[in-house]
Amino acid sequence: MSVVEGGSDVAGATRRLSTGAADPVNERPSMRLNKGLSSTGMTGKKGGAAKSGGASCFGFCKPPQPPIEEVDVVLVGGGVMSATVGLLLKQLEPSWKIVMYERLGAMAEESSNGWNNAGTGHSALCEPNYTPSKGDTVDVSKAITVNENWQLSRQYWAYLRTQGLLKDPQGFIDNTPHCTFAYGEDQIDWLKKRHGLLSKHPLFEGMKYSDEPSVMKQWCPLMMEGRDPKDKVALTFSEEGTDVDFGALTKDLGKAFMKLGGNLLLFHTVTGLKKESSGKWLLTVQKNDLGAKTCQIRSRFVFCGAGGWALLLLQKSGIPEIRGFMGFPISGEFLVCQNPDVVHKHPTKVYGKAAIGAPPMSVPHLDKRIIGGKHMLLFGPFAGFSPRYLKTGSLLDLLKSVRLHNLIPAAAAGLQNLDLTVYLVKQLLATDSAKFAELKNFVPTAQPQDWLLVTAGQRVQIMKKDPQKIGILQFGTEVVAAADGSICGLLGASPGASTAVQVALDVLAKCFSKDQMEAWSPKLKEMIESYGTKLSDNPALFKSIHTKTATALNIK
Repeated sequence: MSVVEGGSDVAGATRRLSTGAADPVNERPSMRLNKGLSSTGMTGKKGGAAKSGGASCFGFCKPPQPPIEEVDVVLVGGGVMSATVGLLLKQLEPSWKIVMYERLGAMAEESSNGWNNAGTGHSALCEPNYTPSKGDTVDVSKAITVNENWQLSRQYWAYLRTQGLLKDPQGFIDNTPHCTFAYGEDQIDWLKKRHGLLSKHPLFEGMKYSDEPSVMKQWCPLMMEGRDPKDKVALTFSEEGTDVDFGALTKDLGKAFMKLGGNLLLFHTVTGLKKESSGKWLLTVQKNDLGAKTCQIRSRFVFCGAGGWALLLLQKSGIPEIRGFMGFPISGEFLVCQNPDVVHKHPTKVYGKAAIGAPPMSVPHLDKRIIGGKHMLLFGPFAGFSPRYLKTGSLLDLLKSVRLHNLIPAAAAGLQNLDLTVYLVKQLLATDSAKFAELKNFVPTAQPQDWLLVTAGQRVQIMKKDPQKIGILQFGTEVVAAADGSICGLLGASPGASTAVQVALDVLAKCFSKDQMEAWSPKLKEMIESYGTKLSDNPALFKSIHTKTATALNIK
C-alpha cells in the first residue's frame, strides 16, 4: 500500500512540501507513444480542425456570422450608470430583453471602482465647489440641487434593500461625517456665510460650525494634532455624511439586474453603431470567441454609460446632437495611508477650497474611506494628464475624438481656460515633497513613510459649443440624446455616481414618451416616494423619508 501523506502529520511535512519523481502527480504516459490524442492534446479523441462545409480551408475560412440578435435595450459599459438604468428598466418592464456589454472582466473596473473616485456620497454637505462666493454672499442653489438628487439615490437604494435586491448596505455605504475646512480669514468668512445659509435649509438642518480648537479636535483629531495655535482655521460638521464604495454598489446592482432577468456579458466591446431605417440601432460587438469574433445586435434603445468612451461611441452613432462636443481627459493621484494608528484618528471626510485656477473636481480633501472592507485615508486629488479616455483606454482616444465640428469650440474653451493649463502643468511638475507639503496643510503630523501615491481614474471634462462664448469647458454631468430618444449617452464627471438615480430618471424622461413615463409613474413612486416632487418644498416629507432611508441603509 502506498504511503498516505495527507493531513497535518508532522512526520510527513517534508514529503508534502516537495514532490519527487516517483510521486503520482509527476507520472504520465508519453505523448509520443499515444497516437490517439486530439490535435490540442487535451482529450483522447483523435481528430483535426473542424471543417466548414465539409472542405478544409487551412485556417483561412471566415466562420459564418451568427444571426442578428433582437433586443429591447442595450447598455454599453458595466459601471454604476448602466447598472442603475438597466435595473430601473428591468423593474419597470420585466418582459423587456435587456443586455449589458462590458469590455473588461468585471463590472465597475473603471470610474465606478472604489480606487478611481472620491467615494463621497455627494450631498453638498462639505463640498465647497457647490457653494461659490457671489458678491458679499454665497450662492447655495447648486448645493440644494445636489442634495435633492442625493436623496433620490438614498430612496432607491433603500427600496432595493426592502425588496431583497441589495443584501447588505454596509457592504457599500458607511456613515462618515462630512466637514468643510477653511484656512485663513477670507475662507473663514466664506465658511460662516455658507453655514449661515445652509443650516437654515431643511435638507441641511443640523450642520454645525466651529472655530474653537477643542471642538474641532473632537471632530477631526488628526487635523488638529500638532497644528500651530496661530493658524486661523474653522470647520463645519454634518453627521449625516456617507462614504460609498461605488464599486461594491455597482456589483450589487449588477447582481440585482441579472436576478430580474437582465443579461450581463463580459469581455464584449461595442465597436460600431448604425441607425437603420426602422429607427432601431444595429450594433457590432467584438468578442474573442471561437467563431466569427463579432456579432450584431439590433436594439430599440441604446444607453452609452461607458465613461469617457461614451463620447467616442456617440460620435460613431452619427447623431447630430453630439456635434461640437469634445472631451479633455484629466487623470488623478491620491496619497493613501493604511497605518491603523493614523487612520483611527480621522473618522470624517474633510473638503477644503480649491486653489485659484484649479478645476472644481480638484478640491483638496482628506477622506476616511472603506474600499473592499479595508479602512484607510486618502488625500488629494493631484491632477495628471493622459490622452486616454479610460484608465484602460487607448493613447489615441483624444486624437480619435477630434472632428472638424468640435475643433473651434475646443480651441475657444482652451483659450478661455489658460489658467487651468498653467495649473495642470504645475501639478504635472510637482515633486513628491511638494505633494507632501500639501498634505501637511491638512495633517501637520504626517510622516512620509505612512503615505503612498496611487493613480486614480480618468475623468473626461466636456468641451462643447456655446452661443455666447463659442466654446466652453464644462465640469458637470451632461446627458446627450438623439432627438427621437433612441440613443443616449452620459458625458462629464461631478457629482457623478452619487446622483446616478437622478441621472437615470432624467434619461428615461428624455428618451421615452410622455405616455410611457405616465404609465411608469406609479411604479416609480413606489420605488422613490418623492418622485415628481421637491423635498425642499415639503420639510415634513423629507424628515419622514430621511428616517426611513436611514433605517433601511443603516446610516444617519
